[in-house]
Amino acid sequence: MKRVDDFRLRLGGKEYVPIMIGGMGVDISTSELALEAARLGGIGHISDAMVPDVSDRKFDTSFVKEKTKLYKFNINNMDKSVVQFDLERLAEATRLHVGATMQAKKGDGLIFVNCMEKLTMNAPKETLRTRLSAALDAGIDGITMSAGLHLGSFDLIKDHSRFREAKLGIIVSSVRALQLFLRKVSRLNRNPDYIIVEGPLAGGHLGFGIDDWQQYDLHTIMDEIHAYMKAENLDIPLIAAGGIFTGSDAVSFLEKGAGGVQVATRFTVTRECGLPDDVKQEYYRASEEDIIVNGVSPTGYPMRMLKQTPAIGSGIRPGCESYGYLLDATGNCAYINSYNREVQANPGSKDIKVFDKTCLCTHMRNFNCWTCGSTTWRLKDTTHKLADGSYQILSAEHVFKDYQFSVDNQLALPPRAEAAA
Repeated sequence: MKRVDDFRLRLGGKEYVPIMIGGMGVDISTSELALEAARLGGIGHISDAMVPDVSDRKFDTSFVKEKTKLYKFNINNMDKSVVQFDLERLAEATRLHVGATMQAKKGDGLIFVNCMEKLTMNAPKETLRTRLSAALDAGIDGITMSAGLHLGSFDLIKDHSRFREAKLGIIVSSVRALQLFLRKVSRLNRNPDYIIVEGPLAGGHLGFGIDDWQQYDLHTIMDEIHAYMKAENLDIPLIAAGGIFTGSDAVSFLEKGAGGVQVATRFTVTRECGLPDDVKQEYYRASEEDIIVNGVSPTGYPMRMLKQTPAIGSGIRPGCESYGYLLDATGNCAYINSYNREVQANPGSKDIKVFDKTCLCTHMRNFNCWTCGSTTWRLKDTTHKLADGSYQILSAEHVFKDYQFSVDNQLALPPRAEAAA
């Protein structure tokens, strides 16, 4: 019976353990987690979501404070179109975060940055170009374009000296999306180095409609894209993503020709993940009924999360003067519209509730938007329940190696912490 370790992911003439840890946003997929993946010979992602705030917490910079002070006059204004990002400061924050991670890298694996393209930041092209270029400046091994496929993303960095050196990848959920992207980049003579194919069981934002995501499955999508790639004589590694809980799940895709797999859910509850420990315990305790897909994200994409997440129904004031990462090209955001509607409908109320959208920036920054994969309810089976009722937190190395070496859908339990103590 084959194991994941019997396969190799080939990128740029080199081979890697075919395990990629997904980019989970706002320093949940931390540098520490990505560095472990690289040390073990795989690929880890850090995220550039809200990177000025991440930089402030890691390097004692004051990007958010300075931006808040600059736009303090606008806090009570319903119109947020005036709020802009300083591109030089944005680049500086990105270079700090990415550069420090790359300097700490050890092992034969790679570190990529997950670039969430739906972070439009009131200047979609300009801010995206800045984030991509700064990550390349800082020496990142590769960039994955995610959370809203921007067809012009490659064009934004075509003149960068590392455009053809760094690994560039995309996330798609259909043949149609892949065809559109490849058609767009054909004139650049620069195809993606890898393609992550994400199915409907993934965590966070989904590349499907709110009413039809259940009609799709990853194996079928992968088969369709494999057939298209073969017909077009395209030799680009496909990375299967979404709902891959065991090494045997991964092998089922590798045996059918996938170059690798992307996994995230089981790493959200590791020591190296940036989620607070009390939130990790919420993930462990979750039942299958606690996992829902809703439309509260202001991006317009459906999003999978725990139904008890504090972000649902919260009516906090939009924090665009400090954050504002989802402001579109006109300075608008769907949450702002919903919040303003409730304020006008409930004049004088100090307890505003907004259920149809959420302030994704503030809640993600405070780890109060508990996005999760469809298999989160199975996490309790991967560890020990301790005497105090909590669940033992795992190391990223333990989870990585379980994926790498397990067979027959087995889950390797860690040594019991209480016994070790």
